[in-house]
Amino acid sequence: MAEILKESPLKSVQVEALVVMKIIKHCSQTFPTTATGSLVGMDVNGVLQVTNSFPFPAVEVPSVDSHHDSNSATNAAAAAPRAKANTVYQSDMIKYLREVNVDANNVGWYTSANMGNFVNANVVENQYFYQKEMNERTVALVHDVSRSSQGSLSLRAFRLSPSFMAAFKEGKFTTESLQKSNLTYRDILVELPLTIHNSHLLTSFLHQLPSKPPSGPLDFPASLASLKSDPNAPQPPLYPNYDSLDLSIDPFLEKTCDLLLDSIETHYTELNNHQYYQRQLAREQAKITAWQQKRKAENATRAAAKQPPLPEDEWTRLFKLPQEPSRLEGLLNSRQVEQYARQVDGFTASISGKMFAVKSNLLPGDGQQ
Repeated sequence: MAEILKESPLKSVQVEALVVMKIIKHCSQTFPTTATGSLVGMDVNGVLQVTNSFPFPAVEVPSVDSHHDSNSATNAAAAAPRAKANTVYQSDMIKYLREVNVDANNVGWYTSANMGNFVNANVVENQYFYQKEMNERTVALVHDVSRSSQGSLSLRAFRLSPSFMAAFKEGKFTTESLQKSNLTYRDILVELPLTIHNSHLLTSFLHQLPSKPPSGPLDFPASLASLKSDPNAPQPPLYPNYDSLDLSIDPFLEKTCDLLLDSIETHYTELNNHQYYQRQLAREQAKITAWQQKRKAENATRAAAKQPPLPEDEWTRLFKLPQEPSRLEGLLNSRQVEQYARQVDGFTASISGKMFAVKSNLLPGDGQQ
């Protein structure tokens, strides 16, 4: 039975509320530097339950200049989950958690993001390290600090798809290999449904929070199900939210559009590099073809003169074909462009509805008709 449960695919991720608060605190304190940490919990019938977390130690980089030091610190922090020192640190922490009778199974790692810019080589390499080497039933939790500052929590769970895992293991991201495997940028990450779980005691407290303290003794429910089904249970009051009436464009829309344009420029740079490789390859192949035709003519002349022919495979030593650049960066950048496009779509959806609602007030001529 245990083997059957182990082989069942992961269906969703359940994160304890305390773990969410710890992740938010760690990511907010280190912002804008990338924050990473480890997740522990257990797998129950395909539901990955994250019950605890702890951050990885801060990486100190010797300061040379401010710009170089900032980039080095960011890269080192993003690569912290697969660092050898942090692997030892994680093993020690899990051992200590096991001694105090806490769930001590590694179930993944978490990282912070800024405006959805989490699709990069570091995230892919970290998740591949966890999903392949340490424990295959692991996820990557991504907390977007900038989007969460708007008031809505942004916490998502991702895994690498099996097709991308196979391609990343081989390390071949050429045009031919991508055509054979039908791998696209949509096949890099697989998002899992994520839910936040509260304890029964905390749930009972939240149900009683909006109401006034009772004057007499309370009859506590027998279970959580009876509490939810009780029609007399206090319901949270409806507070007016004037922010929903604001017609201003989302302040993060401009920044997201700038990031989207940068990603598109990066895409064109990768495209130009591939076109340059194709031109180089065509030139070398034309040289090889001309050399082979010349050698065949020489061998025909030598054969007429009854002389031994010259080797026709000598071109492999004289010419060197250029190596095709990896298409991995192009795939990741395309996935990042899609991420930014979805954010823009989400930002403009509510604003467009408000603009249509107040169209008659904004255009008096249409209102009079």
